[in-house]
Amino acid sequence: MMEVNKTNFEAEVLQADLPVIVDVWGPSCQPCLELMPDVEALSEEYEGRVKVVKLNSAQNRRLCISYRVMGLPAFLAFKNGKEVKRISGGDLTRQDVENLIKETEFVQF
Repeated sequence: MMEVNKTNFEAEVLQADLPVIVDVWGPSCQPCLELMPDVEALSEEYEGRVKVVKLNSAQNRRLCISYRVMGLPAFLAFKNGKEVKRISGGDLTRQDVENLIKETEFVQF
């Protein structure tokens, strides 16, 4: 999974040809760390159809503020450069993330 930050966010997320799921996580967020292996597995499973990237909230506070990320973990779904959906909360499961990926893959404008 690619790590995004303020430098490459526009190119990797907003200008991406594929739908993108941004996993906003923090190094001290236990639910984030517990979910990470599942998210990495989903990234491989959906490779070529949906792009899954990681955003370290501790290193990218301004970017998190600009997208109004209020809690972790948070998953923001982008398609054609626009946020189309998000989920967040400490009780998220692999299935929640996979459902978001599936919904984002088929969003139509």
